Amino acid sequence: MARRAQSRPFTPTQVIGTIGVLAAAGTAISAATSPWVSALAIRAAFTRGAAATSAEMAPYAPTYGVDAGLNLPYGERSTARFDLFTPAQGTTPLATIVWIHGGAWISGTKNDLRPYLRMLAAQGYTVVGVGYPMAPEERYPVALTEINKAIAHLLRNAGELRIDPRRIILAGDSAGAQLASQLATATTNPEYARQIRLVPALKPHQLSATILHCGIYDIDSMADVTGLTSWGFKSALWAYIGVKNWTDTPAAAAMSTINHVTGDFPPTFISGGNADLLTETQSEAMAARLATLGVAVTDVFFDADATPQLPHEYQFHLNYSEARQTLVKTLRFLEGVTG
Repeated sequence: MARRAQSRPFTPTQVIGTIGVLAAAGTAISAATSPWVSALAIRAAFTRGAAATSAEMAPYAPTYGVDAGLNLPYGERSTARFDLFTPAQGTTPLATIVWIHGGAWISGTKNDLRPYLRMLAAQGYTVVGVGYPMAPEERYPVALTEINKAIAHLLRNAGELRIDPRRIILAGDSAGAQLASQLATATTNPEYARQIRLVPALKPHQLSATILHCGIYDIDSMADVTGLTSWGFKSALWAYIGVKNWTDTPAAAAMSTINHVTGDFPPTFISGGNADLLTETQSEAMAARLATLGVAVTDVFFDADATPQLPHEYQFHLNYSEARQTLVKTLRFLEGVTG
């Protein structure tokens, strides 16, 4: 596989035209003593990008044949809501994909992914989009523990929700992939679960697979990133962890799941775009680590000089034929791990 150039730019989903705004904001607040202003500036840009991406996906989503329950509660918080998509006119429990949205831990919403999740449900799965609290309003590990509570709720109500509790797939994109990897690691590595003080809702035999798109699994390696990516990432981590110099914190160590996965990690589908700075140091590195441990890995990567150049979260940009092909490969993977 061709080595990806280290200088390749990181392109957040559909935020072209906001980069200058972010850079100016970053310069203005570089000496700030709080992450709030930078986090909210990034959130505003990412929110616009996510809305554009959702609109791009909408024409590909089925308009019939899928039942939807939106904003269903799993807890008392306003963010403790989930969307449920199932094939229409059925009651049989199905293999279930629990999807955790991205947004650098400070932005995003399950609502943005509704078209994509409907597409997955149309292929015969129960699909759940989980909402969770954002930073800087809430800090690590609140998002992780809330998603774990959501999974516990889903399992308690499995029959009513058409969930087969023996066939759960944890999935996520970007920061959501990091969270999915953390929950899967806790589920399959008891020592890690004790270390982060989490009692996983899932049991190892219930976790059939993970789907990880464009995620972050090695926080330490991101400390050397420079430029706008560095400012955005460090601002997001400051907001999420609550410490400006987060590199040596227990939270950063726990979030670096590449150091905690074992051979018991479930079969994994992992991908990243060739114009995404995260791909080589994060997705490809995680795929290699899992393969070394003997985990069954299905990866989708692209040569560095291939065209088009595929950005961060490329898999949702279904106007790219490569994104559509990745969706087909994802469905093939799901069929294999769920029977």
